[in-house]
Amino acid sequence: MKIVIYAFPYHNDPMLAYAAQNACKPDGKFIYLSATPPRPLQKEAARGRLPHAKVPVRFHGHPLPVPKRIALKSIEQCLRQPLLLKRLSHELKLSLERGAQVFLFVSRIRHIDPLVDILRRIIGGVCVEGTSSEDPFRAEKVTKFRGREIRLLVTTTILERGVTVPRSDVFIADADSSLFDEASLVQMAGRAGRSAEDPAGKVVFASPQWTVSQKRAVQQIKSMNRIARKHGYL
Repeated sequence: MKIVIYAFPYHNDPMLAYAAQNACKPDGKFIYLSATPPRPLQKEAARGRLPHAKVPVRFHGHPLPVPKRIALKSIEQCLRQPLLLKRLSHELKLSLERGAQVFLFVSRIRHIDPLVDILRRIIGGVCVEGTSSEDPFRAEKVTKFRGREIRLLVTTTILERGVTVPRSDVFIADADSSLFDEASLVQMAGRAGRSAEDPAGKVVFASPQWTVSQKRAVQQIKSMNRIARKHGYL
């Protein structure tokens, strides 16, 4: 018996892990599929204890966008003092001017609506919306975002996986949040550069601190690009 386990929603769910272990026969096999394997599995693979195959490149043969960092006060502070958003709003405008669809990820649902209000005032001429797991119109907004009716979408990790929007740039505010581990940062960054028409994309980690999770996310992305270059995939 073989059990194929896809990373989401298996990651960080002990109930699913328990169910999978008990569903497999003693001589059965587990096959894990993940763009963001947890660190214990990464270590097992690196030590040669876990047979594995890596797919380090996308179908279009271009490198994964490597996140860059900008210093930004916490969104909590920025909402009290909107002038603190000056650097971030400048970067957002550059992305919009180049024709990108912009994901702006935040760590807290309560930050979405007030941040959308501020960005609408700062960034004129484009449709800015927000959505989360609590939004009954989320599917409709994602459709409008794909269709470019909405150009900037403020959201949470609810859209970190399974959503492909051509010509996307990704901004992650409060990237130092404890809610954003290495895997979620890589997944959010992975929304950029997915289309052959715009394979480069742009990814920005915006935060007051540079955390271990951010460093590891960047290292993981760079590692995939090195492997792809080494084998001539790029």
